[in-house]
Amino acid sequence: MSLRPSLLFRYLFRANVMLMMITLAVGIGLYLLTDLFERLDNFMSAGLTAKMVAIYFLYKIPLVVSQILPVIFLLAVVIQLCIMARSRELVALQAGGISMGTIAALLILCGVIWSAVELGFSEVLGVKGERESKRIWVEEVRKRDLASAVFTDVWFADGQWIVTLKTLRPGNDGEGFAGFELTDDGLSMKRMIRAEHFKGRAGSWTLSDVTEYVPDAYTTRTLPAMELPLRQDPKTFRMFSNDSTPQQLPLWQLGEAIDRLSSSGSNVEALRTAWHMKLAYAASIIAMAMIGVALVSWNSNIYMATALALVCTFLYYAAFTMGSALGQRGILPPAVAAWGANALAVTLSGLRLVPLLFHKKL
Repeated sequence: MSLRPSLLFRYLFRANVMLMMITLAVGIGLYLLTDLFERLDNFMSAGLTAKMVAIYFLYKIPLVVSQILPVIFLLAVVIQLCIMARSRELVALQAGGISMGTIAALLILCGVIWSAVELGFSEVLGVKGERESKRIWVEEVRKRDLASAVFTDVWFADGQWIVTLKTLRPGNDGEGFAGFELTDDGLSMKRMIRAEHFKGRAGSWTLSDVTEYVPDAYTTRTLPAMELPLRQDPKTFRMFSNDSTPQQLPLWQLGEAIDRLSSSGSNVEALRTAWHMKLAYAASIIAMAMIGVALVSWNSNIYMATALALVCTFLYYAAFTMGSALGQRGILPPAVAAWGANALAVTLSGLRLVPLLFHKKL
């Protein structure tokens, strides 16, 4: 079968888009309405105007779209095929020599297109919208400025150094620096450096009021200032504060953060899992296309197929969430944890679809 645009593909895609818009509008409405009821007391207590509340939810729409798009696509595919089955369109197409496998392949192609749309929404509009809606929530509702957040008891590994910071301020400076330089084998300490104040930037950290201890030589010295070639950028910690999650970073920024943390010796398994999950979640729309076709080819009753689609959605999200938890805890490799649910969905639906792709009849 040629994958070039055809009359059948345009017909299927146009019908799919129309159903997607309807179900997406309903899904967004229910999502925002539920969120409004949950936060209404907070909005009223903070004295937010109706305009500010509307702006808050307007910023959230791209993220909502990216979150619910897979299940919306699955429902649209199921409803579309059930309607075609009820109107005898599927029978007419097969009588004309177009197999169910051809229809399945075209709908999977639609899934590829919607996967790209989901990735764009989540990584561009979704990230920006989430940041702005969170800013409104924190600054207008919670009355706290993120830019003035101060972190305490920060620690990290950088090559042969293990560093703790008592206080880290927004300007990447702070108090209470303690650095422990290990030997090449990592089994003993070469020296310890304490500083009352520090100013950090990637590649060079400036310390003041420094005390240096060398255990093997039993020496101690004090210095007014010292430069340490630490590669860690203090801005990285602000990206992953308690108020933010890796999922809120664009894919490319998350990858850069992983590279920086990995090069400094930090454990990045949880972040690698999050990076893979962004791609896997977008690709889940392709798996949803396969599930939808498999369900309707087995039972074209719209009520039964829709109910089964919702059950499959629940099971998929359960597997996806479980994989995420196992990957972030290091129990499973990041790629396996993120893509496992997709692989399972494709395998199970493929058991039904493979015969359709090679036979003219159901």
